[in-house]
Amino acid sequence: MSSRRRAAALALCCCLSSASAFAPASTTTAASRRRPRSGSTSTTVAETQLHVSVSHLFGGTGTATAGDGQPYLPQVNHRHSARDWIHNVASLPHSSILRDIREPVLAVVAWSTVVSAVHRLLVASTNPVWAGLGANLQVGPTAHSFLVSSLGLLLVFRTNSAYQRFAEGRQIWERILSESRNLSRMMNLYRPDIGDERRSRMTQLLAAFPYMLRHHIRPKCLECNGKNIPKENRILLPEPLFEPVETRHDDDKTNGGSTDPMVLRGGLTSECWVDKRTLPWSLFPGAAVAKVANAKNRPLWTCDRLGREIASVAYSENWTSRERLTMLGKVEKLSNAIGECERIHQTAVPLNYARHSLRSLTMWLFTLPFALLRDYGLMTGPIMGATAWLLFGVYQIGHSIEDPFQNTLRLSVLCEAIRKDVMTSSKDDRDAAYAADDDDIADEDWTTVTGVKSSITSNKSLNFESDDLLFEQAKIGENKDNVVALNTEDLMNQTVDSWMP
Repeated sequence: MSSRRRAAALALCCCLSSASAFAPASTTTAASRRRPRSGSTSTTVAETQLHVSVSHLFGGTGTATAGDGQPYLPQVNHRHSARDWIHNVASLPHSSILRDIREPVLAVVAWSTVVSAVHRLLVASTNPVWAGLGANLQVGPTAHSFLVSSLGLLLVFRTNSAYQRFAEGRQIWERILSESRNLSRMMNLYRPDIGDERRSRMTQLLAAFPYMLRHHIRPKCLECNGKNIPKENRILLPEPLFEPVETRHDDDKTNGGSTDPMVLRGGLTSECWVDKRTLPWSLFPGAAVAKVANAKNRPLWTCDRLGREIASVAYSENWTSRERLTMLGKVEKLSNAIGECERIHQTAVPLNYARHSLRSLTMWLFTLPFALLRDYGLMTGPIMGATAWLLFGVYQIGHSIEDPFQNTLRLSVLCEAIRKDVMTSSKDDRDAAYAADDDDIADEDWTTVTGVKSSITSNKSLNFESDDLLFEQAKIGENKDNVVALNTEDLMNQTVDSWMP
């Protein structure tokens, strides 16, 4: 019984050692731990009717609507808890990871089944030679126990390094979203100096930038012949016919990627057609569409044209070199984001590390059946199938998120969010905050707000009255270090930075 337990633990040991690859570091904020107060309503994901329509490439946009039909950036809960185990197990046949690793898993299962069947036949043979050969097929689990820790470390490092690239890709697009919003704010604040016509061009260029960058790092063409697009609305994009092969191939050492001689001469291109009525091509006029379509680096062309528009703004009392350099600095950050995305997209995990990890995993799995024959017999095949599915799945997850821009990050949703935040055209949206008329601001009587009332008395006592928060007679005393101690009946003494006038 002890040997059977050791053999079972051997098959699960590597699985447990690589489990940390699925648990990246996370932070928990106070807001996530806050419970709703009594009487308040909370909306769950199940209660929100969310409809997401995302198209790949330039043929469409990603939109999300709530129950009232208003578009917004979807807050979809993709975090699975333990109570979702039924759904996750039931959806296993439709798993994309399982589809990607089905060939090596089936190979391991077939090999293990053949080994166990041959072992059973040899052991049951009356010929002592064949029986002795069957007994020699059984090996102890000691060797695989020694190797399982090293194999687990290889898988963990492989997956963690890939997750870091995924997190970095998301941070890059977060900076793109923030810089686009900040640049749009400056365009609206300095609208009288920039001019409505130039501001409209700058806004359209800024809204088109994320779409151009998405296609630049995700080069896929959905329409190669243009038959489904009306002739008057077709736009031809010159795209490379042969993409450079991945560095995992052995014959890429001399030419840096492709082995086709015509590609090395740079003479072959393929036809990729898009519809100019769709985003982002509908944001450009006819003359500009032809220029950006022929550009090799379309997001960089967009940044260059946006910088040209900023540099063309004439000096005025409010528009000086300071404002000009500030806006050009934000365009520079967008241009830097192109290089950051290219670095992740074009740089793979070191070739030797990836090969060694996959070779070690393959050799360990194909020799493990010999250590399980003695205890499991013909059940070795199913057990090895589950083990191979788990370990190859961990490796494939690292490969999938290694380039987060290939169907891992929802770039279409991010592009649509940037476009909607930038292209403000209604007083009901962001434009209402840029009211240039002083009378409009005067109509907003901030003194009549009843939600929060604050008063600072002469004895430095602070009174807050709110619908959600009630602090009575919060006494503030200053200590020697110019730090204020906040004393209330509900909270322990907490030290906060001095903020009193």
